[in-house]
Amino acid sequence: MTEGAIKTDLTDILTTLKNSFNKTPFPELQQRQQDLKALKALLLENQDALIKAMNQDFGNRSSDDSKIGDILTTVQGINYSLDRLKKWMKPSKRHLSLLLQPASARVEYQPLGVIGIIVPWNYPVFLGLGPLTAALAAGNKAMIKMSEYTPHTASIIKQLVGKYFEPNKISIVEGDASVAAAFSSLPFDHLFFTGSTNVGKLVMRAAAEHLVPVTLELGGKSPAIIADDMDINTAVDRFILGKTLNAGQTCVAPDYIFCPKGKTQQLIDAIEKTFERMYPSIKDNKDYTSVINPAQHARLQALIDDAQAKGAVITPLGSDPGCSKTRQMPLTLIHGVNKEMLVMQQEIFGPLLPIVEYDTLQQAIDYINAEERPLALYIYSFNKACQDKILKSTHSGGVCINDAAFHVAAEDLPFGGVGSSGMGSYHGSEGFKTFSHAKSILSRGRVSFGKFLFPPFGTAVHNLIYKLYIR
Repeated sequence: MTEGAIKTDLTDILTTLKNSFNKTPFPELQQRQQDLKALKALLLENQDALIKAMNQDFGNRSSDDSKIGDILTTVQGINYSLDRLKKWMKPSKRHLSLLLQPASARVEYQPLGVIGIIVPWNYPVFLGLGPLTAALAAGNKAMIKMSEYTPHTASIIKQLVGKYFEPNKISIVEGDASVAAAFSSLPFDHLFFTGSTNVGKLVMRAAAEHLVPVTLELGGKSPAIIADDMDINTAVDRFILGKTLNAGQTCVAPDYIFCPKGKTQQLIDAIEKTFERMYPSIKDNKDYTSVINPAQHARLQALIDDAQAKGAVITPLGSDPGCSKTRQMPLTLIHGVNKEMLVMQQEIFGPLLPIVEYDTLQQAIDYINAEERPLALYIYSFNKACQDKILKSTHSGGVCINDAAFHVAAEDLPFGGVGSSGMGSYHGSEGFKTFSHAKSILSRGRVSFGKFLFPPFGTAVHNLIYKLYIR
């Protein structure tokens, strides 16, 4: 299909959705609840089929990774929205000064219209239907571009949306990068993108043509700091699941870890012991997710080769070396790293973990602040002063203290990046507001004193304005 034909087809879908929205521009609470319940039913009644599809797309996707990372988290978000939607929709009363009395002021949250959602491959259900949850709660229609790297998941989601929702509420779009490029240039009422920083720049540039507001959920190199007071074994227990879930193919996975000087070997030993307990073998282990495709596998191997050529020590973990055929790559520790290595320049997005030794906590903080602002930052310390020092001295989209990655599952916390790791946020009430217009409304009744402010301005007006209100 030509570029023009792709654009025409997508434009036709968007026009249909916009026409449908215009017929009901403010769905009532009951309709929104119905939509959210339909989405929940879609997930719960078809979770086995969705898990099977994700397994086909990855080559081997741990069913528990899919349940935890895609199904459970999405259902949890729906439940949270259902419980609080009535409160979110309630108009918010606002203050008016004496000058504007008698009157009232409020903010009403109005649906934006049609939301465009671009979904990455790593958590195709959670990162597709999670934003959709917020869009439906806010009363919108949605057009969703699934990743071409998860075609089986995209196909079944498209089938299920057609089964569980009436026509012209949600449209699922499949296709390659050319479709994604055309999709991002459409005149949506809001465009939501999850993916890499480089592609995020292209999406934002395309959206700017129509002044489409964007939420960008990007990535970056999320650091973890093990403070000197922290027991190494405890630290490993707290971060290793966040790193190994989905074989590290998680935007908030710890990307590299700071270790107090002199404790690196202790850290390596602790990670190795814990990892081998979790995954006694790698090859054909149904609990251990594959790298999504050969290109990503080759990219990760190139990072290892580059680091080794530049002097790093490579320690692959596990009782076997994994399997290149199934692309099951073991967690691989890389120490003796420096900034010349690609693994310390690029977001890893896989089961590689560089270890950086530091002398002082300030040295680690300075290192982080010299880089782009990350999507997440992880602190391992029970010392409140240490925690506060890191929190107040660094910027990141979110933080976990003595945990990793699971702040994403906290529905009452906004999730989003800062700087090169993204803009805007969603989840919970923030998601509802992201996909709503906060409409300001000032309302007067039969009585109005506005005529006393008509010109010509005399002494009375001057006294009222300049003496009473200008302090």
